[in-house]
Amino acid sequence: MSRRTAMTAWMALTALLLAGCASVPQPVDPIPTPVREALKAQGLLAESLAFVAFPLEDAQNASARRAWQADLPVRPASTMKVLTGIVALDRLGPNWRGRVELLAGGAVKDGVLDGPLVLRGLAHAAFDWGALSTLLREARDGGLREVRGGLLIDRTHFRPAREDVGLPPFDEAPEFPYNVIPDALLLGGNLLQLQMQSDARQLQARWNPSWSGLTVDASKMQIDPTLRCAQWEEGWKPAAVVADARAVTVRLNGRFPADCRHVQALQLIDRSVLAAQAVRQVWTELGGRLDGKVREAAAPEGSRVLASHQAPPLAEWLRGAMKRSDNPLTRLAFLQLGSVHAQAAQFPSTRAAADAQVRDWLRAHGIADAGLVTDNGSGLSRSERLSPALLAAAIQVALTKPYAPELVAGLPLAGVDGTLSRRLRGTAAEANGRLKTGTLRDAVGLAGTLKDARGRLWVVAAHVNHDQAARKGRPVLDALMAHLAASQ
Repeated sequence: MSRRTAMTAWMALTALLLAGCASVPQPVDPIPTPVREALKAQGLLAESLAFVAFPLEDAQNASARRAWQADLPVRPASTMKVLTGIVALDRLGPNWRGRVELLAGGAVKDGVLDGPLVLRGLAHAAFDWGALSTLLREARDGGLREVRGGLLIDRTHFRPAREDVGLPPFDEAPEFPYNVIPDALLLGGNLLQLQMQSDARQLQARWNPSWSGLTVDASKMQIDPTLRCAQWEEGWKPAAVVADARAVTVRLNGRFPADCRHVQALQLIDRSVLAAQAVRQVWTELGGRLDGKVREAAAPEGSRVLASHQAPPLAEWLRGAMKRSDNPLTRLAFLQLGSVHAQAAQFPSTRAAADAQVRDWLRAHGIADAGLVTDNGSGLSRSERLSPALLAAAIQVALTKPYAPELVAGLPLAGVDGTLSRRLRGTAAEANGRLKTGTLRDAVGLAGTLKDARGRLWVVAAHVNHDQAARKGRPVLDALMAHLAASQ
């Protein structure tokens, strides 16, 4: 073979090989470029991210699916609320209502109850002080004037009746509302409003409502002129609670801004004490008399209902719980799921029955529960886990259900309201994303629905797990949502 012939053959072979390589599809990066850039800017590895997204109308088309580590069990933070909300809307129904009952635990003759007055909680999500007053007034207007057997508080709708007793605090701020562990009564959210007003020298503080026997001592709280009113929490230190047989005094500690007024709901007073003081005071103001001790136990067999107060429908209060990311209300819905499980009594606790209820629902809709770990259903947990694929599949199913409008309306609207009111503004996702947020120190997430530039509805579930996720993860998730919303 001549030199020229060999060179010609070599060039032909090279051209053939290059043509063959050009025809081989190049691998597509599953992580969009803007998201890669956000990860790099935040100093995060791709392994900290897990997500799945697909157009609802094209859910079965693998090429339309965007996913990275979609089957990885992650800490979901408050995106867990979406799964709890979906199962609650399906199994309880959007119109389910909890209630509180007032019962006579004995015979009533000539307006006198020869037994205890029973306050029984049945998962009422909004039983506030006004509702308590209405309930007691109804019994008083019905002719009851004197109770000789004391007050019985019945929280036994859930097992155990009080999960908070003996449970270590989740973090260093157990007195703040997000840390309330609900029970079946949940009177006033187990909270009391503390009104604080300072001048340049001292702080005045009082409870609202001002129930008898409950006082505040603010004499040890120092006024700090360097703190702005919006920074009041920076000077807060855990309060001391001093209780005896007659009164409970809360002694405030730390620093408070000068010339500042702030109202904060706190759980500093034991819920049984709070309920007892409120019932006694309201009943007395209504002209009634209540003698005897206060106890916590189940209502006596044969107790008769004197009055009842219903909560708003589930869809109503669940919407608020999703928008605000309300832990206690979501935990209440989770527990109620357990209480209505067909074999609830066979489980060691209501929470265990609730876990079974969620898994039953997943299996009934063909969704594998691999990697799922439930704790309280709210995401405020060190142990809860789920995969983005599981959560997205649950959302996909929910969007086919009659309650879909109630679910979607409850999710924060990107850049507009709820926990997304200040996020995704100025991006294609603004007002186009209905997304539940999730935030813990080491976990952030977004899950829900998103409209793209073509008007297609996407189902999305995305999470970042990292020891600094709360500080670094949000820009990554926001970049993903903005990218999907702008896609053609």
